[in-house]
Amino acid sequence: MRIVRIVLALVLSSTAAASAAAPKTLVFCSKDSPDTFNPQLSTSAATFDASARQVYDRLVMFDPRTWEITPSLAVSWEISGNGLEYVIHLRKDVSFHATREFRPTRPLNAHDVVFSFNRQLDRKHPWHRVSGGTYRYFEALGLDQLIESVTARDEGTVTFRLARPHASFLAFLAMDFASILSAEYAQALVEAGAPERLDREPVGTGPFRLVQYQRDALIRFAAHRSYWRGVTPLDNLVFAIVPDAGVRLQKLRSGECHIIDQPDPADLPALERDPNIRVLRQTNNNLGFLAFNTRRWPLSDVRIRRALALAIDREAIIDQAYEGSGMAAIDALPPSTRRETAGGIVARPDSERARRILDEIITEPLRIEIWVPPVDRPYLRNARQIAELIREDWAAIGVETSIRVPDWESFLKHSMIGAHQAILFGWVGETLDPDVFLWPILSCGSVDSGANRSRWCDPAFDRLLEEARRTTGRAARAAIYDAALQRLAEQVPFVPLAHSLSFTPLRREVTGYTASPLGGHSFYGVDLLRAVP
Repeated sequence: MRIVRIVLALVLSSTAAASAAAPKTLVFCSKDSPDTFNPQLSTSAATFDASARQVYDRLVMFDPRTWEITPSLAVSWEISGNGLEYVIHLRKDVSFHATREFRPTRPLNAHDVVFSFNRQLDRKHPWHRVSGGTYRYFEALGLDQLIESVTARDEGTVTFRLARPHASFLAFLAMDFASILSAEYAQALVEAGAPERLDREPVGTGPFRLVQYQRDALIRFAAHRSYWRGVTPLDNLVFAIVPDAGVRLQKLRSGECHIIDQPDPADLPALERDPNIRVLRQTNNNLGFLAFNTRRWPLSDVRIRRALALAIDREAIIDQAYEGSGMAAIDALPPSTRRETAGGIVARPDSERARRILDEIITEPLRIEIWVPPVDRPYLRNARQIAELIREDWAAIGVETSIRVPDWESFLKHSMIGAHQAILFGWVGETLDPDVFLWPILSCGSVDSGANRSRWCDPAFDRLLEEARRTTGRAARAAIYDAALQRLAEQVPFVPLAHSLSFTPLRREVTGYTASPLGGHSFYGVDLLRAVP
């Protein structure tokens, strides 16, 4: 914390002393440090904010007004009639960042795209196991099985060959893990004997380049002056890592921070009354849920799962644990993703019915252990309190519940192999396509990858998802997803609990910042009207 104060003091003192034409520096107070600067290797929101959304670009992106797929590093594409081949035409003269030790000799070309995807796809690729070689998002979406090859036709053209048609494939190319890295920089690091630096000291084509990183203290970025979309209004961007929500609030009010991440919901009324601050509100494209390990007794019995689900009062969880900063889930899909689907309505809580179901099945009290993440996540607010509320609900139907809070590494590692009975978990969708929710956390293929914490494999459900992937019409796809949601309601592999609401407080001098339903923070196009006093 001392390092953060010193750095912010230097930033602010230099800003205050400078003239109106001086470089503009925006300070964002974030909650967590990134675990890497390569978004291929992570599912962390802090990593995506610090890398994919500032340093890198992708082949396509979502229009922030319509959320339709639009060109980015790709200017156009053709899809074969059978849906198996995507030919991508790249933008010309896109510049990579330069660093003190690396100067690119060429603009972006097809070899960078091939490198970025084949590193994740090909287990024999020389870069696959660098920095641990764990590509959770890529594999959770089944892309290691879907993509047959990624090849360069020429320096400006890339061909993706798929094993089967997939209606969501273009949307996947807009996701953070699909960021494009520099193959030339990678080769330079191999020659220097330091390949891991690719993931710690990134070189991308994005609007900002990394200048400095001090873990748990700060990240400093500078504007990429040759950015293909036009240089951003900010000269410098600083992430101040401030884990405590109260301290983030103080720094916002004092002007030490321009924008803060994840405010305490209890502070929102006062923030909204502050004339120097605006609070942006957004329903997030995420889901917090309770997953039942369907391969362990007693949760292998669908009747018991139904009874336990019936006993849970979601509205109480929203009111008490989320403190109103969430909305009760009616199925597995957030409102922003559900768009054309009707939704599979989750049954209202009914303790009496739940108790009757259990009385017909068991003769001895049930004992269930719930695993709880040791830290709050964007989709789970006050996770320990959520578990305690569920314990109260289950006690009312005669179920004994214990709560376990492992350390973060154990929580992730051991839940991936099914060591838990029940677990509080969640998911954030980086597209508005239902596939990005349903496949990674509920399909048979995601059991092996570890993303499916329910360890539920239902061939009928998977067939519906595969049919939706082969279907291009929105109305037809929506009908298929409605059937899939109904199947989930019948089999209850998990209990959808809530979709969080995000609140982004920012000072009035900040302009051009927009909140996204996909979550995260992007600072391209953001400006400061005046210097911080």
